[in-house]
Amino acid sequence: MSKSTFVKSTLILSLATLLSKILGSIFRIPLQNIAGDEVLGIFSLVYPVYMVALILSVAGIPIAISKLIAEARSNDEHANIKEIYITASILAILFGIISFSLIYSFSSSIAAALGGPGTRLALIVVAATLLVAPYMAVYRGFFQGFEDMRPTAISQVIEQFIRVGLILLVAYYLVSKGFSNNVVAGGVMIGSVAGALVSLLYLRLKYNRSPLKLSPVDNFSYQRFIIWSKKILKVSVPIAIGTITMALLNFVDSFTIPYGLESAGFETSNINYLYGIYGRGLSLVQIATVLATSIVLPLIPLITTKLTERKYSETQEVIEKTHRITHLTSWPAAMGLLALTLPLNLALFTNQEGSLTLAILGFSSVFTSLTVLGTGILQGMNLANKAAIIIVVGVVLKTFFNIYLINLFGLNGAALSTLFVYIILFCINSFYIYKQMPYKIINSDMFKMVFSSLTMGTIIGIPTLFFSFENWTRIQAMSYALIAVLFGIGLYFLQLYLMKVIDKTTIKSLPIVGKRMK
Repeated sequence: MSKSTFVKSTLILSLATLLSKILGSIFRIPLQNIAGDEVLGIFSLVYPVYMVALILSVAGIPIAISKLIAEARSNDEHANIKEIYITASILAILFGIISFSLIYSFSSSIAAALGGPGTRLALIVVAATLLVAPYMAVYRGFFQGFEDMRPTAISQVIEQFIRVGLILLVAYYLVSKGFSNNVVAGGVMIGSVAGALVSLLYLRLKYNRSPLKLSPVDNFSYQRFIIWSKKILKVSVPIAIGTITMALLNFVDSFTIPYGLESAGFETSNINYLYGIYGRGLSLVQIATVLATSIVLPLIPLITTKLTERKYSETQEVIEKTHRITHLTSWPAAMGLLALTLPLNLALFTNQEGSLTLAILGFSSVFTSLTVLGTGILQGMNLANKAAIIIVVGVVLKTFFNIYLINLFGLNGAALSTLFVYIILFCINSFYIYKQMPYKIINSDMFKMVFSSLTMGTIIGIPTLFFSFENWTRIQAMSYALIAVLFGIGLYFLQLYLMKVIDKTTIKSLPIVGKRMK
């Protein structure tokens, strides 16, 4: 494959990942509208448990397989490619069965710790995806090993469209038939199973029709399986742990927030509903952090390659540029969410319940983005083990802060905990990145971006304090929010232009605005 084709494939994969993450973030809003906060609460409680199991079973496999296959190709060891593929397939099937069996066997205990027996059905149904997803990841890694990113990209989009479409259709059907919230929450999880299954079928068909399809191996032995298993796991486990940041912290929330709320005196029957309110904020945070999580995908191999080639100045430049992009987009997004919490809460989620919780979580999104970016940079620097240790520190801190702050401030304490933990993780990541590769953590442009975001947020946010949104319709609130967002974007970039943070070339590269200027 030529260099230009490889770059094009990588771009396609990045765009597909971005689209998948947008779909995976935004669907929670119509789900809450259709099924209510309790169903969203059950979904938000259960899904992190599944995601942690999925990431540990899957996340490192595609990268590990692609790396090992690429090495075998470069050494002209085609027999090894067959053994890598077979070993990875066996490992994936074993991981899937073990993960599903563990969750199913302990589903009653896990459900009791999450939010009560009402979460058990949803937990079991979504865990069934683990029987499919790890094996699907093998095919993605196989094609990536031959520098073809397109099957992975297309399968991601297929999976997410099927998943989101079925979640909303099933939710609408079950709610219209009057089923209980527990059944609705369990039913919507079918979307995850179906999405993974359809994606696997597409990849299998693509593999069968591909000229890359491997011939059967005659002399594959248990000893060869053990040898390749060790190599695959050596590469995949640190990657899996390194990519688990947000999922693991959400996993901690699923167990400690219900416990903290119960300890603070809230009724057990009300916990799923309260977690649904918290889930509103998580939906907005996921949307705000989509860009940062998408940047990380191509960033890891890019930094690794430049360090291997001893291009240290270029590595430093990449780190600084990605931080600049993240600051440029994350600060205004966070301040916008904070400033427009009241109209957005009404417009998107039908009422203003938990607005302060949403405001705190919205502001925390900037540090969430920077933390995800920092973890990716550490992985690219071959410091995946260090990144994993930092995540463990975050888990311990999140557990402590959740229980302590919820007892003091209720659900708002959980949001404050998220804010504090991500600030701390961002600082620790920055320290170790700087220690390995000194770069400009703070510069004048960053201060100007923060100042411009604060100014913009203040100007669009102050009017909301004088309106009685409880008397507004959702359409009125959405109209106000859209106008404020458009005005805020214009004001933000105008300030950056006047302070010479960006120039005409940068503005012309922006969508819509750039076309008008040209």
